[in-house]
Amino acid sequence: MTIKGFHEGLVDKKFSAVEAIGGFYRTIHAKDKDIHAFLSLNKDSALQTAKVIDARIAKGEKLGILAGIPLAIKDNILISGEPATAASRILEKYSAAYDATVISKLREEGAIFLGKTNLDEFAMGSSTENSAYGPTKNPHDIIRVPGGSSGGSAAAVAADMALGALGSDTGGSIRQPAAFCGVVGLKPTYGAVSRYGLIAMASSLDQIGPFAKTVEDTEILFKAIVGKDELDATSHHTDYTNGRNKIKNLRVGIPKEYFAEGLDSEVGDEVQKVIAALKSAGIKFKSISLPHTRYALSVYYIIMPAEVSTNLARYDGIRYGERQSADNLFELYKKNKGVGFGAETKRRVILGTFVLSAGYYDAYYTKAQKVRTLISNDFDKVFGEVDMVIAPTTPTLPFKLGEKTKDPLQMYLSDIYTIPANLAGLPGVSIPVKGRDGKLPVGFQLIGKKWREADILSMGRFYESLD
Repeated sequence: MTIKGFHEGLVDKKFSAVEAIGGFYRTIHAKDKDIHAFLSLNKDSALQTAKVIDARIAKGEKLGILAGIPLAIKDNILISGEPATAASRILEKYSAAYDATVISKLREEGAIFLGKTNLDEFAMGSSTENSAYGPTKNPHDIIRVPGGSSGGSAAAVAADMALGALGSDTGGSIRQPAAFCGVVGLKPTYGAVSRYGLIAMASSLDQIGPFAKTVEDTEILFKAIVGKDELDATSHHTDYTNGRNKIKNLRVGIPKEYFAEGLDSEVGDEVQKVIAALKSAGIKFKSISLPHTRYALSVYYIIMPAEVSTNLARYDGIRYGERQSADNLFELYKKNKGVGFGAETKRRVILGTFVLSAGYYDAYYTKAQKVRTLISNDFDKVFGEVDMVIAPTTPTLPFKLGEKTKDPLQMYLSDIYTIPANLAGLPGVSIPVKGRDGKLPVGFQLIGKKWREADILSMGRFYESLD
């Protein structure tokens, strides 16, 4: 069932909100013991909200399309009074003191939050294997990963345990798991959605976005959370639908750098089928080049750890987590941080501290910021010729659990096609390739101009409508 279909069933009284939410919890209890998408459930508050929705329907009130819709929320987005672990032991007993802005907006719409979903610790990973509470598994094949870091959110939607979900995307953490799990995932333009109440990883890259089963449902969720927030100075007011282009007027760029060595042949073939289907439907394509794309992974793994090292400095084991006693302050910090952080988190903190240190700042961090500008300039140039870019979302099919955990570089390469959009602050959406029933999912990615989510979502809906 889609969000739109659920809404129609609810207002037509084919089922009550309480019945529906109860059904989703039964599904979660039946399936999640194998998938492990959720870290915590909010059953009491969810059913209470459902009762309120049913009372409004009984009174004949008109409901918004998200009223009563069951959603899953990544556990680095704050919901007042609920756990917010970021999948880390250091936040194991922490409960949020306030709602994130996106949660406040969805509350106003009457949405229901089923629970908090699993992720790589502090959103650092591409497989959801770095969680302190165990890995999430891909609903299509439980010996494989769901992607990361928002793997729990993507898996919850794919396994029919929620109709939609929220995640965060720093280098591909919405789009990559969406591709691996066969759902739609949108990373909005940087600043389009407030980050207030998101546990920060890399503040110049992080962006909250939605998952859903269809592009239409994804746009419904995005419309509810988009907009300027006085609590987030980097957020902007944008009417993303203003000047929505007609589909047949949109031009799509095919970057040669995204279809090169390293792309799995099955993934590449499936994306080429998407291009062929859109061409047959009258969409115009143009070959383009994004020459600095090859530096994106290196740039990302300098800038992101640098921001991680500063953002995670607050987790000192004193204000958060289980505090262990020590003889002096240095030993106190060392002991508590050592216990609270996992291996990948420590790796990125150490790397980030190194590139920001005296003698290395200019050699690494400053140079990376300059190359980031070149990557952004590449997109600006091609967007003078095309309206969006099409590319694979991931270089491979979903890989097996444990396959890449001992080789961090191979794991990092999972995000090679998604990272450039984050560095340039552009919107990107991953959409499942159709016609792969019984096979592992493949996603293709549309990257648009800043504030032009309407264009890539329109193209996605057009693709979904093709026979």
